[in-house]
Formats: sequence, structure tokens, C-alpha cells
Amino acid sequence: MRKNKLKERLKKGEVMLGALIAECRSPNIAQLFATAGFDWLFIDSEHSSFSIETIASLVVSCRAADIASIFRVPGKECLYWVTRYLDSGVQSLLVPHVETKQEVIKIIEAAKYYPLGKRGMALELAHSDFQVFKKASEIVRDANQETFIGIQIESVEAAEKIDELISIEGVDLAFIGPWDLSQSLGIPGEVKNPKLTEIIRKAVKACQNYDVVSGIAVGNDIDMAKMWIEEGVKMILVSSDVGLILEAGTMYTKKLGKLLGRK
Repeated sequence: MRKNKLKERLKKGEVMLGALIAECRSPNIAQLFATAGFDWLFIDSEHSSFSIETIASLVVSCRAADIASIFRVPGKECLYWVTRYLDSGVQSLLVPHVETKQEVIKIIEAAKYYPLGKRGMALELAHSDFQVFKKASEIVRDANQETFIGIQIESVEAAEKIDELISIEGVDLAFIGPWDLSQSLGIPGEVKNPKLTEIIRKAVKACQNYDVVSGIAVGNDIDMAKMWIEEGVKMILVSSDVGLILEAGTMYTKKLGKLLGRK
């Protein structure tokens, strides 16, 4: 079974820059972002219309382009799909809106084989590179070692309980969603509000105490990215396929529009 590129680099302490994919279905999108210099792709299913076939295709294209990937499941209520996602080749999973210890336990049970979990066994599939002659015990061991599990911290309740949530064996990442977290705090969209900054800072510190990776979405705000990198955050989600296309497209149409006398 191949090594998990994301997990391997994060263990070395690297800061990794990623972009979210929610609209572009072409497998070539992975190579485009790899060529642009990104380290990983955030393949989203919470806010996209991607099918499991599209997800599997994108994951394979990430491997071919030598760019790491993490896949966000549609919701914490969809854990019955986790086995299908993992069997299709996904190595890194992110579950949104996690708030309780029991939810974390269920996530680990769904994503890990014995002795950590209860993941259904179908071993001769894409996740094992179709290694039909390998021992089941070896595939189970390797899968548990290489599967990377993240939970998303998106509410005040989750932030207040973060020590409890990330203390569960098998949790590798706490990814902070500042926009949902700001809404939970009663200040929707104020992602630089000092109250929110303090909550995030405490969450990042908790991750460091438990040797769990922390990640955060910063949009296209370079100053915000710089601040959290200096605080010790290792996974920085910079922008998205939609954001980058609109940002670059708008810049060019405005400049050329002026030449044409457009307002």
C-alpha cells in the first residue's frame, strides 16, 4: 500500500498549502494545481455536487500529479459512506461539524480496521492498489497506518471541547473553519474579530499539546495565512477553484474593460 503523502509530510513538520475543489470535475485539475505549486487539494463533498465516481477520479489524478489530497465527507451523519470513500482510494478524510466525543469515536470506528475500528473489510480494491496476493493482516495494518483522519472545528461548542475531541486515538487533524465558527460566535463573517482569533489560538495550542495537526481556511488573505503559520498551523487552505478563477478573471476583465471604455 502506498504511503500517504499528506501524512508523511506533515509528520516532518512541513507547512502545506492547499486549495479547495468544489466545481471543477476534470481530472486535469490536479495537475493544474500541482503545476501552480500547491501541496494538497481539498476535495469537497459538503458544498459540492460531486458524485463518488468524480471523487475517486480526482483522488487518482492527485496521485498521478504527485499532489496530496484530503476529502471532506458530506456531513457527520454520512459515516455509512466512509467505507465506500476509503475503498475507492481516498486516504485522507475530513468530517465537518464535529462537536462531541461520541461523534469522534464513531468516525474512527468507521474509518479504521481492527483494533482501532470496525471498518468493513473488502481488501482487494483501489485503496490497497488491488494487491490481491497480500496478506489481509498486512493490508489492515498498513491501511490503519496510512489513513489520515481530520475533524472540523466549526462551533464554539467544539472549540470549548477540543481537548476531549482530539484526545481520541486515530485523530490526526483538527481543521478550523473560521466562517462557521464566527457564525456560531454570533459574529458571522468577522473572521478577524479578536474574540474569534483568541478561540482559534487556543484550539491551535491544544493541537500542539496533543501532537495533532491543525489546519485553517484563510481564503485569499495572505496576512491571515502568515499569522496562523507563525502560530504553528501546518495546513493552510488558501483558496478554491471558484475563488481563483473569479479573482484572476475579474482582474483581467476590469483591466481590459477600461481600455474598452467600460464602466
